[in-house]
Amino acid sequence: MDVGIRGHDVHAAARDSPRTVRSDAMALVRPFRALRPRPDLAAEMAAVPYDVVNVEEARALAQGRPNSLLHVSRAEIDLAPTVSPYADEVYTRAWETFEAFRSSALVQDHLPRLYVYRLRMGDHEQTGLAGAFSVDEYRRNVIVKHERTRKDKEDDRTRHITELRAQTGPVLLTFRDTPAASAAIADVTAGTPLYDFVADDGVGHAVWAANDAQAAALKAAMADVPFVYIADGHHRAASAARAQDALGAEADDEGAFFLAVAFPDTQMRILPYHRVVKDLKGHTPEALLTVLAQRFPMSAGSPVPSRKGECGVYIRGKWYTLTLGDDTTDAADPIRTLDVSRLQEQVLAPVFGIEDPRTDTRIDFVGGIRGTGELEKIVNGKKAEIAFSMYPVTLSELMAIADAGAIMPPKSTWFEPKLRDGLLIHEI
Repeated sequence: MDVGIRGHDVHAAARDSPRTVRSDAMALVRPFRALRPRPDLAAEMAAVPYDVVNVEEARALAQGRPNSLLHVSRAEIDLAPTVSPYADEVYTRAWETFEAFRSSALVQDHLPRLYVYRLRMGDHEQTGLAGAFSVDEYRRNVIVKHERTRKDKEDDRTRHITELRAQTGPVLLTFRDTPAASAAIADVTAGTPLYDFVADDGVGHAVWAANDAQAAALKAAMADVPFVYIADGHHRAASAARAQDALGAEADDEGAFFLAVAFPDTQMRILPYHRVVKDLKGHTPEALLTVLAQRFPMSAGSPVPSRKGECGVYIRGKWYTLTLGDDTTDAADPIRTLDVSRLQEQVLAPVFGIEDPRTDTRIDFVGGIRGTGELEKIVNGKKAEIAFSMYPVTLSELMAIADAGAIMPPKSTWFEPKLRDGLLIHEI
């Protein structure tokens, strides 16, 4: 079954076109009747985003948790290991499990509402507005992208949405903070939450429902926000747009909106995205270190870079600090100022022959939440020969690139903490 393909070229063009500032730009958010877990099942149902775990990890996380949303978002975990995750029976199983949850584990709000979602991880806290955001604004770049998407991943989530007629996990958005938005969000958190629990990974999740007056304040505050930015969830947003086309949803239908949580930029946290390379392109470790030392300032160092322009290098059980060459000051090309771009242009391409990190199988990427210890484990376990630990991209850098209509290099940002799937479900 091929769904939503007719909309693909339109969305590809929208992703690659520059954002243009318009006087009528605003962020539209609409209340919706959330389908959500019974309070006693919220902690069990809440699941990590479907795309941050592989099938083995998803199966392990759902083990002993019959109400985990992973049984819907990654339904292949309940089928034979030989079944392709894109087989027809996976989507059929997802729908069957979703329908079973609807009758046994889920409740639905009687009236459309806006919600507030708080994440706590250690001493970090961020609180955002959850609602239905406009697919039309996504198409028109009021909701701004900074990543390309893969068609196979779009195909998967588009079919998942159209089979279930629901979006089971939110897109993570951010916007430039305003006093009105922060005040409106804070007012909702003064009440009693629908859910408030700490997940197994130590991250706290709390959700509140706004009353009518609070919802009006939230909508008014967002109407003064000219643009919102996709932080995480580009494939979810693109798939929601394709699902609208596939289902023929009109402009005011629920299918013309997608589930998202928008956080003020002042509260967001980006972790680095590290690189590991599987071979040294014929160099011995000693020869490679000599090559790098001839090109860059390099010394014995720490696993964690202390500033922009530095990266850690792990090889043969030792860490080194490598200082990259000067970045460009060309404001018209903000991508070249990123450390991941400088590493690619100055090290990975000329020294390792990795010309396209999107397609070269010799390079892999490790999210910052796994820590530099994971890099050591990979290299020590001979799964790679060398690792590069990166300094994180800043949100201002991401916004500057999005504002320029440009596309971030692959695997540049890792947002943490992450929202959970299943706490709020948007039916379309």
